[in-house]
Amino acid sequence: MGRKNDTDNTRIDFILPWVDGNDPEWRREKSRYSPTDMANSDSEVRYRDWDNLQYWFRAVEAFAPWVGRVHFITWGHLPAWLNVNAPKLHIVRHEDYIPKEYLPTFSSHTIELNLHRISGLSEHFVYFNDDMFLTRPVSPEDFFKNGKPRDTFGLNCIFFGEDSAGHFNGSDLEVINTEFKGQKKSIMKRDFRKWFALRNGSSLRIKTFLLSAWDWFPGFHYDHLPTDLCKDTIEEVWEKYGSVLDKTCRDRFRRESNVNQWLFKYWQLCKGNYEVRSHRFGRAFHIDDNNFGELCSAIRNKSFSMICVNDTPGTTDFDSKKRQVQEAFEAILPDKSAFEV
Repeated sequence: MGRKNDTDNTRIDFILPWVDGNDPEWRREKSRYSPTDMANSDSEVRYRDWDNLQYWFRAVEAFAPWVGRVHFITWGHLPAWLNVNAPKLHIVRHEDYIPKEYLPTFSSHTIELNLHRISGLSEHFVYFNDDMFLTRPVSPEDFFKNGKPRDTFGLNCIFFGEDSAGHFNGSDLEVINTEFKGQKKSIMKRDFRKWFALRNGSSLRIKTFLLSAWDWFPGFHYDHLPTDLCKDTIEEVWEKYGSVLDKTCRDRFRRESNVNQWLFKYWQLCKGNYEVRSHRFGRAFHIDDNNFGELCSAIRNKSFSMICVNDTPGTTDFDSKKRQVQEAFEAILPDKSAFEV
């Protein structure tokens, strides 16, 4: 199934997609198409720039020098400061790996569902969003152990609400409950020590226990943090549910009926292809006025191995908050990396 080479089982790559929402050419191209039935799929919040991407690259060099390659996905634009000749950098344009029938796309789902097609991608890789950062040293074993992805997992209920990803989560679970119909109890019995591992945290273990009685999966816990994936997993899901993924990829913008890359995480869980990682390994900050101070402190104090600086419609006084986040990153990552000119 997989397209393996002799480095696949030892090398771990990072993938980072990026969009310059201020690029006038990109905005003209985007304006030629109308967003679908999700109002927030075209929200400016999804595209405004925090001007902190250089710190992502500095963090990779400082905290994960063992990484194989960094696959930087772009519509075509590049940051002015990027060293395109950096030894570990692989610049990937949409047309380099996404089938032409899906282009142009303005949907993160299409970008994510086709990651396995990136030329030279290692079998084991970590998928980041551009708001997810390493903030202290990490090891390969933090992401893959015994050849298996690491994560914090457990059962949860899907939340459907304004600006939530519940619809995508529901579509993912439709696939999961179709593929693993009648297998939930045997899956949980097989991996009992993983489901109820202390590393998952008490809150998640309690949720898992309370939701374990049903014969079907009601949903999974999900942290808005980087995803550890095996290329073979994506290939297997495409092989079995290609028509579902194809339908999502044909939407130019995100639509409520879409599946997303969480499907691959959930598939790995049900297959038992994962190792448990502490729930304290990372933290996602969905920015508002109440948690912003804690976010800046977490960066400066290197409180977590990785964090997410998630922009939201509740992010007030954007310019001021952007400056403070930049200052926090500058405090721990003041030196240019090889990825910068």
